Formats: sequence, structure tokens, C-alpha cells
Amino acid sequence: MPDFPLLVLAGIGGGLTGSIAGLASLVSYPALLAAGLSPVAANVTNTVALIFNTVGSVSASRPELTGQRPRLLRLGVSAVLGGAVGAVLLLVTPAGSFERVVPVLILFASAAVLIPRPAAHPDRLRTDPIWLAPVVFAVGIYGGYFGAAAGVLLLASLLLATPESLPQANAMKSALLGTANAVAAVGFVFFGHVVWSAALPLAIGLFIGGSLGPRIVRRSPPTPLRLVISFAGVGLAVKLGLNAYT
Repeated sequence: MPDFPLLVLAGIGGGLTGSIAGLASLVSYPALLAAGLSPVAANVTNTVALIFNTVGSVSASRPELTGQRPRLLRLGVSAVLGGAVGAVLLLVTPAGSFERVVPVLILFASAAVLIPRPAAHPDRLRTDPIWLAPVVFAVGIYGGYFGAAAGVLLLASLLLATPESLPQANAMKSALLGTANAVAAVGFVFFGHVVWSAALPLAIGLFIGGSLGPRIVRRSPPTPLRLVISFAGVGLAVKLGLNAYT
């Protein structure tokens, strides 16, 4: 397949942007379109390949995930249910149903990444705000349906709701969004049209990029990294907004 090396490179780029800024689909989805896939086939194939981004990023984020198991188990239920609903919506509704609201959500999430953190509290692991689980469910739906910048939405929510550092929130984002993607991917394998010749090279690249991303986050100063994530999200919101409203 002549697109094999290009899709591997796109996967590495997508894995890096996904594990660092939650914007994997900004790179991987257009690469699949450029390889000749239809929008729906590219979306389905991208979701399946993104499982390997999660495997890479979560395996490289074990230090940041230490002690987070109770929270991840609680929120993981919402992510699983959201991913399942999103997959069903993609298979039974017209593509583009969310295209007008998504740019606005991404814009707000990109701004929210820059909001000052709440003060740390020893009981915070047991007292996440009541709105966090429904938000994870909603982001899971979007992640299973399309997913562009779903990571930015989830990262902003975790930064607002918890006192954890940016690397810790980023690692939780990868685990939760990966859970939603995995549920959606299972549905797509059985009921969608996965282009495996494109999914394989993309998955290889996503695993490599996903493994490298957490190491970069761990060593990067948080404020500049937040600015990069926020500006990247704003750029994507503007691009999707132009596509939706013009």
C-alpha cells in the first residue's frame, strides 16, 4: 500500500498531539481522507486505530496514574456508556449532526484549559463535583461519534474538577477517552466498515506517538504547555467553525 509510510508518520504525529493535547484526530483523520477513505469510513477506521494511541500513552503514564484508580473506576463507567451511545449515533444518524455545536464546545474548552486551578484538598479524590461524571459521559458520546478535540474537552473538565497536575490530568484524560474509544471501536468492528489496510499503519504510528507524548508532558513546564494546548484547540475550533458555517 503506497500510503503505508505516510499513515505511519501521520499516526506518530497524531499520537503525539493526542497524548499531549488531546488532538490526535486533527492529524489522523485528515490523513485517512487523503488516503482516499470516505468521511464515515475514515471516522470508523480512525476510532479503531486510536485504541493504540491509548495503549501507548497509558502505558507511558503509569507514574501519573498512581493512586487514581478509584476516580478512574467511577468515571470509567460514564466513559463506557458515552462511547457506546456515540458509536450507535454514528451508525444510525447522518454524519455531521454535531458539526455546528462542536466548534463552540472546543472554543470554550480551549479557554477553560487556562483557568486557574482549584486549591488542593486531601479529600478531593472522594469529592469530585457532581457534574464531572455527566460531562465525561457527554464527552464519551462525542468521542465515540466523531472525537475531534474530545481530549481537549475532557482535559479541561478534569483540570477544573480536580486538583491534579497537568501531567496527571492528561494521563486520566487518555485513559478515560481511550475507554470510550475502545467501546465505540468494538461496535465499529462488528457493525461498521473498518479499512484495515489503513488502520494498521495508522495504529503503528499512534502507538509510537502515544508512547512518546507523556514523557514530553512530564518534562515540559505546565504554563507554556497549557498555552500550546489552548491555542491548538482554538485553531481547530476556528477551522471546524468555518467548515460548519460557511
